[in-house]
Amino acid sequence: MLKLSNRLQTIAGYVTAGSRIADIGSDHAQLPVYLLQAGIVPSAIAGELNKGPFDAARRQGAAVGLLHKLDVRQGDGLSVIQPLEVDTVTIAGMGGALMSDILEAGYQTGKLEGVKELVLQPNVGEDRVRSWLLEHGWSLLAETIMEEDGKIYEVLHAQKQSEQESKEHSAKVYDTSLLPVSLPEEIRFALLVRMGPFLLRKPIPVFHQKWQAELEKLDRVCQSLSLSEQPEAAGKLAQLRHEMTIMKEVLACLPMDTPSSK
Repeated sequence: MLKLSNRLQTIAGYVTAGSRIADIGSDHAQLPVYLLQAGIVPSAIAGELNKGPFDAARRQGAAVGLLHKLDVRQGDGLSVIQPLEVDTVTIAGMGGALMSDILEAGYQTGKLEGVKELVLQPNVGEDRVRSWLLEHGWSLLAETIMEEDGKIYEVLHAQKQSEQESKEHSAKVYDTSLLPVSLPEEIRFALLVRMGPFLLRKPIPVFHQKWQAELEKLDRVCQSLSLSEQPEAAGKLAQLRHEMTIMKEVLACLPMDTPSSK
């Protein structure tokens, strides 16, 4: 049995048993190979854009004798699948902007027809992915934040529901009363999208670690802007300092959740 990293194992844990899966940008087809070996999925597609990773994925499938169940395809994003061909799509290890572009292109070309589940792990720009899910009627069911090898990752699990079900579900998930801070509702909603509605409900230490690091990064940018003589620098500096003040206020009001308190 192929052993996965904790990151990929977390993604695998969200995949619904019995679903036909397509893993986009498959990284040597590790995730689909594991899911097939474990009997979690009956078939899998591994999509790769470039020839090197495509060949590596085929070698991985051949090495474990799974090419009769694992279809390795070369192509851009969701172009490697056909409508109604898969139930679950997983995408991991890329920026949220690119991931959203891939999902949007798949939506526009009908490739997401029949897909019921998305498991997504953006390296950065998680808010872009949450925004895309909201705009396209996907219900966010769960989120995980974790650290591995000095990097922090977030995994998002979403399901396709009817328009009415999705609206009702998202209204509960993105309930702005979750944030006990004196801020306008639109700002609180934006914070839920940016920081993660489920992650904010149970802010474990690594969550605080991520946003403290973000504050430190913004502080460095502010220091640089304060030295700039560009006319637009002052406005940008004021904007970032305001953003930092809001973020600090949110973090200060959150509990520090730990495994023992769950």
